[in-house]
Amino acid sequence: MGLTEKRNIRIAVIDLYEGFQNQGMRCIQEIVSKWAIENETPYTYHTFDLRQKMAIPDNSYDVYISSGGPGSPLESEGQDWDNAYIHWLQQIEAWNNNEQNTNKKHVFFICHSFQIACRHYQVGNVCIRKSTAFGVFPVHCLEEGINEKVFEGLNDPFYAVDSRNYQVIEPNYTKLNEIGGQVLAIEKDRPHVAYERAIMSIRFNKYFIGTQFHPEADPLGMSLYLQQADRKKTVIENHGEEKWKSMLEQLQDPEKINLTYNSILPNFLNLALGNLISVA
Repeated sequence: MGLTEKRNIRIAVIDLYEGFQNQGMRCIQEIVSKWAIENETPYTYHTFDLRQKMAIPDNSYDVYISSGGPGSPLESEGQDWDNAYIHWLQQIEAWNNNEQNTNKKHVFFICHSFQIACRHYQVGNVCIRKSTAFGVFPVHCLEEGINEKVFEGLNDPFYAVDSRNYQVIEPNYTKLNEIGGQVLAIEKDRPHVAYERAIMSIRFNKYFIGTQFHPEADPLGMSLYLQQADRKKTVIENHGEEKWKSMLEQLQDPEKINLTYNSILPNFLNLALGNLISVA
């Protein structure tokens, strides 16, 4: 390898969308591409359609991103694809726990993947919501989140795109302590509301981190998506026209979704891959 030649980075993205139309996979790929260009880093990018094709990456990749997706994170337990996912997760954890493996594997869990990871580690109550969470919402960092490198550059609260019928609430601090985990962020604290605040982000261990929201959502793509006739009709029917208008307005605010988009996953890639891309 020449003095100016950088190591090729291998990135695996696990697709849990089961073929459903989504913006998430495009957004993840664009964030990775932009990050690689800015860091002048060659990379290999592979996606694995787990729920339709039972495709799952091996441990040869440098970093892993696991997507959101439709359906229940509870009802899939015991299904073949879910079992394969948990087996993969345990393999990566075992790799990281082996002191002989110095190239540790970082994983980022998004929304549905985050809920499955929480179910697996038993760090909170994974349950159905009373109503669908859909829109742009404030996320509040706890003390651990303020010190989290992946959240560097964000405001408190920061804003994120949320789209889910399920949630993780009631953190199990005994389990979190056992695995070396920390709750990083929660839903907006509203004392006048009786419902438990959802956990919005957890660092499961030194190498695993996830969010219940969608840090990959980009303002332009989301705006175009919401203005599609069928999507606009669906949102207005389910959430009202004011919610639809509010989302479009908030997507234009540079201090909201754009800041989250440009911070969380790029920070994660810097943290996970920084030592690799600096090697000449």
